[in-house]
Amino acid sequence: MALTRLSLSDFRNHSDAILSPGTGFVVLTGDNGAGKTNILEAVSLLAPGRGLRRAALPAMARQGGAGGFGVAADLDGGSLATGIDPVAPERRIIRINGTTRAANDLSEWLSIVWLTPAMDRIFNDSAGDRRRFFDRLVLAIEPSHARHAARYEAAMRQRNRLLAGDSAPDPAWLSALEAQMAEHGLALALARSRLVELLNTGTNAQPAGPFPHAHVALEGWEGSDLAAELRMSRARDAAAGRTLCGPHRADLIVTHIAKQQHAALCSTGEQKALLLGVILAHAALVAAQTGRPPLLLLDEVAAHLDPLRRAALFDRLAATGSQVWMTGTEPGLFEAIDHDASHFNIRDGQII
Repeated sequence: MALTRLSLSDFRNHSDAILSPGTGFVVLTGDNGAGKTNILEAVSLLAPGRGLRRAALPAMARQGGAGGFGVAADLDGGSLATGIDPVAPERRIIRINGTTRAANDLSEWLSIVWLTPAMDRIFNDSAGDRRRFFDRLVLAIEPSHARHAARYEAAMRQRNRLLAGDSAPDPAWLSALEAQMAEHGLALALARSRLVELLNTGTNAQPAGPFPHAHVALEGWEGSDLAAELRMSRARDAAAGRTLCGPHRADLIVTHIAKQQHAALCSTGEQKALLLGVILAHAALVAAQTGRPPLLLLDEVAAHLDPLRRAALFDRLAATGSQVWMTGTEPGLFEAIDHDASHFNIRDGQII
């Protein structure tokens, strides 16, 4: 699935921009601050969630604009649009084929995975960062994952508020919320476990080359009866001010197979290569499982790779069948691409 047209209105530093990319590589080059990453962020909003920067919606509206923004895209068989109205800048509007829909419905149309420079050290960052990254991978295969996550988190927030209240909470209400958390939490845990198994099975079928094979695992919560755990931990959770058990406590653990070393202990270069290896294996897996390769958004991915690694990366990306959006400051970084590619130069919010 590829975007054939993308238009931005008052988004970040783009007042009015239109791209008509091809189905393969989409290369965006230009100086730092020109607006390349802003385009990737706009594409990332065509999936459930807060986008690759996790920014507040009003912050995405162009400075000096009317206070709202719009992002619209055409793809084979449909059209997607999102944005905000200046009157209600905290409310995200989603339209699919012209009809207002929920954000989670976007996952039925597009699977989008991204890498940004800030993620290069994800193995040393918080468990929440790694969990969000892995959930994005799960979502590419199981669109219902977003709905289960949203309902689990909504029930957990209500439970936390009840436990933090001044008066004793209604046990029946707590039990109902805990039952919701158990239902949707089990679905989250099972979907994550399925992807772990698929990735570990499929990784060895992928060529390693400069991108080492990685073993993935989930740690941090392995409960089987979440409703009972939550019921027993009410006093503890009330004292802590948060829920201390459940799939929201899971952590992604990645191991460099050849070195038998935890990713957090590998060098910065090895960590980036491991992350790229996971992304490449995942893209191949999604294509095989769904027949619909994910869109890949790779921000400054080629900047710190030597020419041989860049050429190998481009070959592997082409093999995924994905539409691959990449940014870089220099066109020369992408000379090794010998596959279909659309090139755009970005200058101060203008697209050439």
